[in-house]
Amino acid sequence: MNTSDSIVIIPTYNEKENIEKIIRAVFSLEKCFHILIIDDGSPDGTAAIVHHLMESDFPDRLFIIERSGKLGLGTAYITGFKWALAHNYEYIFEMDADFSHDPKDLPRLYAACHDEGYDVAIGSRYVSGVNVVNWPMGRVLMSYFASMYVRIVMGFKVHDTTAGFKCYKRRVLSTIELDKIRFKGYGFQIEMKFTAFKIGFKIKEVPVVFVNRREGTSKMSGGIFGEAFFGVLRMRWDGWFRKYPSIKNE
Repeated sequence: MNTSDSIVIIPTYNEKENIEKIIRAVFSLEKCFHILIIDDGSPDGTAAIVHHLMESDFPDRLFIIERSGKLGLGTAYITGFKWALAHNYEYIFEMDADFSHDPKDLPRLYAACHDEGYDVAIGSRYVSGVNVVNWPMGRVLMSYFASMYVRIVMGFKVHDTTAGFKCYKRRVLSTIELDKIRFKGYGFQIEMKFTAFKIGFKIKEVPVVFVNRREGTSKMSGGIFGEAFFGVLRMRWDGWFRKYPSIKNE
């Protein structure tokens, strides 16, 4: 039985080119991680590949939740967070399926929380310059200045506010009122970080290199960034008046 204190949540939609490779890459690491796939009804057979790997190679380390359609990145992660809390994992990760996040960086995020005592570790593209490979310049600028905009408007010092490569300690997700998180796209990433910050959790940015996907189709769109851009003003307004929960000591 391969027990672990850590679960990596990977949302998927049409990732048949990447899914087996990313699963095997995570499981090849020296530290034992478990993986939870949240698949939103991929018509390309992504879920079938996961089920095959669960049955053939990884029956006690790989898990899947299948949903009926594309319900949004935020709701996928909320579903995964609740599952991870119910199954008593202490360290809960977000990661993409397309190798834009390097699985070899998972132990570094883990160390920031487990060894250094941080509550949230962010795999950051911008804390030590601009560490992005193979992105069109327009997208680099949009992402970089969106994060700058969020820092200015919301008044917290995270450089990569839309980053989707993270580790949470269990107590963070059990304290945040997950059902009150309203954004579904990349605004979700900002809202989760800002909520953790407002509650008083310790956040560390761990520098990583983000590599644009090599296979499959990007799910990014202008609408996703639009939700994040305009939602920031609403989050800032709420931050002045909302009563945030107190940190739970577990």
